[in-house]
Parts: sequence; C-alpha cells; structure tokens
Amino acid sequence: MSILKEKYDVIIVGAGVAGLNCALNLPQDVSALLICKKSPKQSDSYLAQGGICMLRGDFDYDEYYNDTMRAGHYENNPAAVECMIKGSREIIADLENCGVAFKKNADGSFACTREGGHTSPRILFHEDCTGKEITAALFKKVKKLKNVQIQSDTVMLDIIENGSECFGLVVYSQKEKAVKKIYADYTVLATGGIGGAFGNTTNFRVLTGDALAICLKHGVAVDNINYIQTHPTTLYSRKRGRRFLITESIRGEGAHLLDKNFNRFTDELQPRDVVKNAVLEQMRKDGTDFVWLDMRPIPKEEIESHFPSIVSRCAEEGYDVFTQPIPVVPAIHYFMGGIRSDLNGRTTLPRLYAVGETSCTGVHGKNRLASNSLLESLLFAKRAARDITVGYSAADEKAARAVITDTKKYSDHEKLLREYKRTVNKAVKLADSGVDINEKFKEKRI
Repeated sequence: MSILKEKYDVIIVGAGVAGLNCALNLPQDVSALLICKKSPKQSDSYLAQGGICMLRGDFDYDEYYNDTMRAGHYENNPAAVECMIKGSREIIADLENCGVAFKKNADGSFACTREGGHTSPRILFHEDCTGKEITAALFKKVKKLKNVQIQSDTVMLDIIENGSECFGLVVYSQKEKAVKKIYADYTVLATGGIGGAFGNTTNFRVLTGDALAICLKHGVAVDNINYIQTHPTTLYSRKRGRRFLITESIRGEGAHLLDKNFNRFTDELQPRDVVKNAVLEQMRKDGTDFVWLDMRPIPKEEIESHFPSIVSRCAEEGYDVFTQPIPVVPAIHYFMGGIRSDLNGRTTLPRLYAVGETSCTGVHGKNRLASNSLLESLLFAKRAARDITVGYSAADEKAARAVITDTKKYSDHEKLLREYKRTVNKAVKLADSGVDINEKFKEKRI
C-alpha cells in the first residue's frame, strides 16, 4: 500500500481524462499525486459512449464553430470555443500516440459519425465505448510514470488556503483510515460532474460536486452552476441506480424516436436540449414514463459493429434491438457550469486550477454540443499542465504551514460530504431563481 506523503509538487484530484492528461503533460521531474474518490473507473470519462470531435480541416472550422455556438445558445466564450476547435487535431494525435484505436476507413482515414447539433460528421469513435478506450489508454500511460503516485479511495475534504494562494488539500485516506493535510505547490481540480447530487442521472453516484461546494466555501468563483444538461435518451428502467446512456450516435446513424403509437414526433438530430424538450412534451401528451427509440432503420451489421455494448445491455433488460424499439427517458447527464477557469485552467485563487467537467471556461455555453466533452477535458487539462510548467515556482512553505487547519473538524467526513451535496443542490436552486451565487456565498462567509 502506498502511503501519502506530506508534500508533492502538484496534486491532481480526479482520474478521468482531464486528471490523467494533466498528469501526462507535467515534466517527469515534477512529483505529482493523483487521487480519486473511489475507483479510477468511476469517472464520467469512462462512461462516454459517442466519441470525440475533431476539426476535419480548415474547410470545417466555420461550421464546427457555428454548431458549437448554436448548441450553446450563443452564451459560449468565443475564445474558448476557438481554442478547443483549433487544438483538436493535436489532441487526437496525442491519443493515437497513446494507443487509442479510433475506427478507420479502408483507406486509413478516420471514420466519422454525426450526432445531434452537428451539420456534418466530425466525431471519431471506438465502437460505443470511446470514453473507456481513451481513459484506459491514458491510465496505462500514467501508471508507468515514476513521478506520479495514483491513490484511489482518497476523498478531498477541503483546500488549504490563506486567502491569497492555495497550498494543497485536506483529504481522507480510506486505506490509511486517516484525515491528512497534503501540501503542494499547485492543486488541480478535475473532479467531474455533479449528477450524483441529483436523482435520475447517467453519472456515477460518487460524483456529487464536492469541489464546487469547497470553492463556494472559500470564495473561489463559480459560473453558471445551474447549467446542467439532460441527455434525451437513457434506457428506461424501474431499477434503482445510475441510468444507462443510449448514445445519440445511434440517432446520428438513423434511429428514430417514436410516441406510444410508434409514430415519429421530432427531428432526432436537433441539439440535445431541443430533443429532450420534445421527448418530455411527448411523454406528457401520451401520459407515459418513456418514449420509444427504434434502431431498426440502421443496418444490422452497423449496429453490431458500432454499438455492441448497447446491444448487450438492452438484451440484459429483455430487449432485442434488432426486432423491437427500446424505451428511453431523459436523465441528468452533463454539467456546463463549474469553477471559473481561464483557457489555461487558472481559477480565481492562485495556485489552484480547475479542468474538465468541474470547470467552466464557457466553451459549452448553456448547452453542450455532442462529443465536445472529451475534447474539452483533454485540451484544457494539457494547457493547465503546460501553464504550471512554464510558470513553475515553489509555494511559500512558511505561509502554507501558517494556515491553521484543525483536522479534527473533518473526522466525520461522510457527514461533511453530505453537507457539500446539500450545498450544491441549494446553489443550483438559487441560481435558477436568479441569485448571484458568488455574492450569496460571500455574504455567508462574512
């Protein structure tokens, strides 16, 4: 068992693609600790089915840019959108160098699919488990790094800061059964989504937005905390637990949405929020708990090669996708808001970075364009690692240790996590009612 040290150069919280890619892009003479709340496999990155976007060439830039802005209701940060799109080809090259096997055409070019909101196919994929393929490849590379210590079952409880800089974390180590203070020159939050703080969700239940609650507590700015995307199609089930996502690549390949009488009721290739609203309205009209998704318009061989995991999971639930439609229902899926960060991952607290789904660069606006999530996480995590590297300076150890942090108040860490979950729920409701969350929590600190 690896024991946590008292000091690292960099601490990364989260083992999804953002956390892993940040670790991979740090210099190998920088000591890094990468922690995750449970297993590294319990990240939204691991669950991503559809794929990852790539700019096909200069001819595609305007369409890709406009698709992203239109899906986001033009509330996107234009600089972030431009940065993501122009950096996409570099990220895909990185992934191929890591061994990610994207589907290729006979001539060796990338096979591209299309999803809702895209005017043309620009999404690379590996069957229907692209996130798993990418995450596994990155994790394999990170495990080989001698400068990176990976520690699962390690829960972030708080940050250590003095109002001017972040100096590390307070964590609970399940392996050591202890609350520990860990100092670092830089801390990177890559903690993923917040779906676990709500009911019907595609997210793992451990993803409850702890980093957001901690940032609100310490006055680190957050943005658009109520911008939460609901995925239009998850497999309907009366069973408890996480909802199984039915990727919209299926609709991109030709699947139809049907009402209770098995009639089409919407254009399946509209942006996610539009399709979600259409599904909910149809459920209301029909008085049903779901609508039907019919995959039969797609050639059988395409379904078998592109969507094997979905075929298998539906079979487990008693549905043969080759002969019948399957019941689907919307569920909370992706977080477009988050901890305010610039294009290099910097938050409003020096030495604290945020990347991936837990951050908010504004790249997605009010609604994320399909398959931009993996790209966003990978790109801005790499930029954060580079920013740390270029401007690296050691933190003031005397100032760090002068921060009084009584670990006894974290002894009931499970109670604290429940409080963080309630904070996130409350903040979302307040933001929905038009309250300035940063100002509201500032009042509480005063």
